Amino acid sequence: MISVVQALYPPCTCRMLQIVECGHSAEKLGFTRFCGIEAIGLSRNRKSLLKPILAKEDNGASRIEDGHQVKKPNGLAPLANHSAALIGKNLSEKSSIGNSMNILWHECPIQKLDREHLLQQKGCVIWLTGLSGSGKSTLACFLSRSLHSRGKLTYILDGDNMRHGLNRDLSFRAEDRSENIRRIGEVAKLLADAGLICIASLISPYRKDRDACRALLPNGNFIEVFIDVPLEVCEARDPKGLYKLARAGKIKGFTGIDDPYEPPSSCEIVLQQQGSECTSLGDMTKIVISYLDKNGYLRA
Repeated sequence: MISVVQALYPPCTCRMLQIVECGHSAEKLGFTRFCGIEAIGLSRNRKSLLKPILAKEDNGASRIEDGHQVKKPNGLAPLANHSAALIGKNLSEKSSIGNSMNILWHECPIQKLDREHLLQQKGCVIWLTGLSGSGKSTLACFLSRSLHSRGKLTYILDGDNMRHGLNRDLSFRAEDRSENIRRIGEVAKLLADAGLICIASLISPYRKDRDACRALLPNGNFIEVFIDVPLEVCEARDPKGLYKLARAGKIKGFTGIDDPYEPPSSCEIVLQQQGSECTSLGDMTKIVISYLDKNGYLRA
């Protein structure tokens, strides 16, 4: 059977239709085989340009006129249940979330498992939390480099970096810090769903906000890593000079000085400094990678 496509030619100067022969083979597109698709030509009526096309295997096409199926002149029947096919879900499944009304979740055929199989790893979120100066960002980069050398795809969501773009409208007030964490949690969820190993590196001082991010992901996909370094050690390091400014009263609401840090009550990994000795970056990275390997995140 020869597939025939009616196409407008030329597109803007006239309404002449050209017949294009596409050969004998039918091409698979998604899960439907299109063997005879007729494109709707442009019209002076703009509405006709936007009318959706329905395709059915070996049975031509039909289109929607004012919400109703219209049979082709050749008498072929249109595709059944076309509304669900066109929008991905039944209209009765509309939902309202927050200020977003009448929205639909559109499912796609390629799912997380397919992406994980392609990448040969399992998508997850490694959430590094701890005081400023505890070494979160440094560990995130070291961990990402080590996983990259193993052929694993990672992406770092750094707290300061996120405030350069997506979260630049947020302050450091308690409510804005919570919103900062919520947004980063949603981005981390998307990256994990894409099959990446997402490394989130940020103070995230409030336990309820971290727990809310955990709740966004399936069980086992959120790995909380508490970098437990005493305040006096972090303040002695003070790599950004922020503790000095906070002590001088030039920064208000600084975590550990005049704003609390709530340690995790039950996290997957604790990287704790013992006495005056600091665990090396290499050793901390090995602990995290060992956890990932043991729990199957480094294979599909």
